[in-house]
Amino acid sequence: MPMDALTARKSMPFQDVVRRLLEVVKDDQIKVNEPLEYYTYTKIGGKADILVLPATFSQVKGILLRAKQLQVPFMVMGNGSNVIVKDGGIRGIVIVMTRLISISLQKNQITAQSGIPLAVVSRYAWLHHLSGLEFAVGIPGTVGGAVCMNAGAYGGQISEVLERAVVLTKDGQCLSLTHQQLHFEYRDSVIQRESHIVLEATFRLEQGDGDEIKAKMDDLTQRRASKQPLEYPSCGSVFKRPQNDYAARLIQVSGLQGFRIGDAQVSTKHAGFIVNLGHATASDYIQVIRHVQQTVLERNGIALNHEVKIVGEDV
Repeated sequence: MPMDALTARKSMPFQDVVRRLLEVVKDDQIKVNEPLEYYTYTKIGGKADILVLPATFSQVKGILLRAKQLQVPFMVMGNGSNVIVKDGGIRGIVIVMTRLISISLQKNQITAQSGIPLAVVSRYAWLHHLSGLEFAVGIPGTVGGAVCMNAGAYGGQISEVLERAVVLTKDGQCLSLTHQQLHFEYRDSVIQRESHIVLEATFRLEQGDGDEIKAKMDDLTQRRASKQPLEYPSCGSVFKRPQNDYAARLIQVSGLQGFRIGDAQVSTKHAGFIVNLGHATASDYIQVIRHVQQTVLERNGIALNHEVKIVGEDV
C-alpha cells in the first residue's frame, strides 16, 4: 500500500496491531518477525513484521480492513513460488493464503480456493476425467497467484480455462468477476493491475479420457524434470517471453549460463532460471537479474522484463 512504512511502525506498535488482528484470527495464525525464507521457493528473504495465515474469506477481509484502519501496509502472498523477497524483509503485514485450500466439483466445473497449489487442481481434474488443466501439472504456484498473473506452460494458460474468480478489492468489497471482466493479457490480468486479492476461482473444463489425460500429464512432468533445474531452489522462469523469441535462448546465446554472483546462478540446465546454490541472498539474485537484462540488451537489442515479483526492502 502507498504509505510511509517507517511512520507506520512508529505510530502503531506490533502488539497493538496483533491485538486487533486477534479479533478475527487465532493466535496460531499470527507470527511476528517471521523469516520469509520459510515461505519462498528461492529459500531467501528477510523478515515480515507480522505474518498472518487466514483460513476463511471472512478472515482475509477482517485482516484487510484492520490494516486499512490502522494505516499499516500489507501485501498478499501465495506459496512464494514467483517472488523474490529482499533481504530487509517486508514492513507491515504479510497475508499468506496457503490455508485456503478447499476444492469442489460441479459437473465440468472445478472451484478452488486461492491457496491450493494449481498442480493439485490439475491432478484433481484428472481424477474426475476432466481435461484442460494438464498444462498446469508442473506449475508450482497457487490458484490465486496463477489467476492473478495468468500463469501458463507448454502452450496452455489460465485464461483459456477460467470461468470466473471471486476477489476482494483493496477497499474490502467482494466481487465475482467473469472471464471477460478479468481482462487477461500475457502474464497479467485486472487482478494484478487493480491489486485485488483472489479468494477462489472456477475453471470450466471438458470431459476427457482419464488415461489420455494422465499420459499427457506424465509427459509434461517428464519434460519439466529433464529440462528444468528442479534440484535447486529457484523462483521458476524469471523473465517474460519477449515477442517472437524466448528469454532462455537470448540468455544462452549471450553466454550467460553459469554466470554467478554469490550463490545465485543462471542455471546451466535451463538459462531461463536463476537458482540458489545454497546460500544466495536476495541481493545476489537481483544483481544477477540486472546483469542478465543489461547483457541481453547490449548483445541482442532486446529488453527482458522479469515476471517474478521483487518485493520488500533492502538491508
